[in-house]
Amino acid sequence: MAGLFDKQADLYLDGRPTYPAQWYSMLADHTLHHSLAWDVGTGNGQAALGVAEHYEQVIGTDVSEAQLKRSMTHPRVRYFHTPLSMSDDEIISLIGGEDSVDLVTVAQAVHWFDLPKFYSLVARLLRKPGGLLAVWCYNDAVVSPAFDSAFKRFHDSTLPFWHPNAFLAIEGYKKLPFPFESTGLGSEGKPLELDIPKEMSFEGFLKMISSWSAVVTAKDQGVDLLSQTVVKELETVWGGSKVVRSVIFKAFMLAGKVRL
Repeated sequence: MAGLFDKQADLYLDGRPTYPAQWYSMLADHTLHHSLAWDVGTGNGQAALGVAEHYEQVIGTDVSEAQLKRSMTHPRVRYFHTPLSMSDDEIISLIGGEDSVDLVTVAQAVHWFDLPKFYSLVARLLRKPGGLLAVWCYNDAVVSPAFDSAFKRFHDSTLPFWHPNAFLAIEGYKKLPFPFESTGLGSEGKPLELDIPKEMSFEGFLKMISSWSAVVTAKDQGVDLLSQTVVKELETVWGGSKVVRSVIFKAFMLAGKVRL
């Protein structure tokens, strides 16, 4: 799955919604210390920058060099490429050593990971007691009844082209294994439901769905899920390409601490 998002890296940077600042404050309130955070699958660093408002140092890592080349700079954030060939011990040394990390975040990415391997890394890296792992995703957008109906038809057309792992996100992480102690911010089988509000033009929304891995995979197979007909239908019920609408992205979070 490494490289799955390389082709649409620019679209990913431009089109994806940002996460509310309150989320990072909420997570920071659940860690005892605020020295070091690790943002995994950081992509262009969107979540890393939010975390950096509350932690002295943030390390963002990704298997995709194409994504990291578009990472956003911040004085407290450092980015590293972590190819799949890196060993667990190499990653632990790179991040800061065992029991050194106060917060681990994974935004819209953990469903792509080798979960047993990743969770083992997290258990070694998180400070004990007090360290926290938080993972989240969003899987739907609410705009208006007319648009939502048309958008559902488009979304249903993408289902055959998603990688099987993506269905963990599509299902709102309800089936995501998460063997960590609950902190009241979502637990295994019971993710915390959250909203991501964003003001968007239709052009911005189109960029976002164009960056979906299923859309790119379909195109590689000769199927244009965003044909002129589909785009025109969505644009019409949106109200026009330049019209700015209030969009609510439906999000889900799981956060927990290492069981001692």
